[in-house]
Amino acid sequence: LAVSRAALRYRAVVVAGGEAELVEGLSRIVGEVAVSGRRVVMVFPGQGGQWLGMARSLMVVSPVFAGSMCECARVIDPLVGDWSLLDEGTWDLDRVDVVQPVLFAVMVSLAAVWRSLGVVPAAVVGHSQGEIAAACVAGALSVQDAARVVVLRAQALRQLAGSGAMASIARPVSEAPDGVSVAAVNGPSSFVVSGDVRRVRQIVAGDERARLIPVDYASHSAYVESLVPHLREVLGQVDAGASVVPVLSTVTGDWFDTTGMDADYWVRNLREPVRFHDAV
Repeated sequence: LAVSRAALRYRAVVVAGGEAELVEGLSRIVGEVAVSGRRVVMVFPGQGGQWLGMARSLMVVSPVFAGSMCECARVIDPLVGDWSLLDEGTWDLDRVDVVQPVLFAVMVSLAAVWRSLGVVPAAVVGHSQGEIAAACVAGALSVQDAARVVVLRAQALRQLAGSGAMASIARPVSEAPDGVSVAAVNGPSSFVVSGDVRRVRQIVAGDERARLIPVDYASHSAYVESLVPHLREVLGQVDAGASVVPVLSTVTGDWFDTTGMDADYWVRNLREPVRFHDAV
């Protein structure tokens, strides 16, 4: 834990021999957080947190999770052609236009489960496409509008397939190499670069603290510019409102009036660096 995990001040682990013991242990932790007055922030990750089989068991054991996934499927499926949210066998998680909507639905549905257990966020923050789920959970976007943003934007990204690359580098951003864009600043010693495939691979080959991210496009860089007119057109009907829960934007690095989360905002979310470190 000391080597591979974030250096968080507080951490809790529940070891249980069965479901009842696990629920009891989790309930005790949640109760301690509530009694202490500490507020909960929900953080929604960007692309890369997916794994085969995710959400499979929750679909069976959690009616709340399954109900939320069904609601997401009702609005996502009409927007996609060759796969279905509720049919895991149709998922190709190597495709950006599949993995991003799937992750969105899973994140929104996990938040619904936490709410059903009494864990209500005092604020939300999202990394890159995770900010779409954050805005939805906060009440700034309806499920229908949020689904339109995540699906139509991911479909547009397929036009960039093969044109770029991204890499994560475990160094301070002050050590960012030349010839690429800084796509995200994730922490004091973690940032992401985006740009030309050859240049990104060259950086990874020469730095033991760098690793390729398994995508074939360069988001959060000038490579996105070619998509801007199309994205503004297809996302023009997105109707953002005032959120019930405060949203800390990773586009601006500060609290954000969510009535401004229109088409232009979601273009900026894809085009500009992710200011996750500032937001945290």
